[in-house]
Amino acid sequence: MEAARTPEVYVYIRTVMSMVIGLALAQLLMRLAGFVQSPGKNRVYLVHLGWVLSMFLFIIHFWWWEYRLQSVAEINFGVYLFLICFCCLFYFLCVLLNPPSIEDYGGFEEYFISRRRWFFGLLAVTYAVDLIDTLLKGETYFRSLGWEYPTRNVVYIVLCIIAAITANRRFQAAFVTIGLIYQFTWIFRLYDVLPG
Repeated sequence: MEAARTPEVYVYIRTVMSMVIGLALAQLLMRLAGFVQSPGKNRVYLVHLGWVLSMFLFIIHFWWWEYRLQSVAEINFGVYLFLICFCCLFYFLCVLLNPPSIEDYGGFEEYFISRRRWFFGLLAVTYAVDLIDTLLKGETYFRSLGWEYPTRNVVYIVLCIIAAITANRRFQAAFVTIGLIYQFTWIFRLYDVLPG
């Protein structure tokens, strides 16, 4: 069977991806709305909240750069499955940040620290998968991002591994703070405008 190349295929794939990404965003927005609806119900942990904001930004950015999907010369089921699984990683990360209940924990700090291995493990995998996703868009595109892009992802993977291992609150706070600042600068330096 021949691989699909028509514009409708890209619209179809982006539509399916948007359903999964929409579910991920809904998880984050439910958590943020929960903080507003019941501010005293659970103790807020700023590191956790920082990662909620970071994931929100990461997902919005992901959806922005997936516009480049149209540059993929050939879409087959393997590529389609890969892209849907990539979106599922975002969903799982968001579910980890938004548990249905934290009654068994003393608050979001205890919950987040207890689930850090899962969260940062999946986040490290997400950065690794992102490298593959970018390569799917072509070597020319990958190279156009320069040395900073692969270096950024490798550094994030290493920091995620450290964050998964350590419960040190200072490291956790520094990681999310510096990560958010870097994310903003990265997006506005490289992805501010979509190509026409």
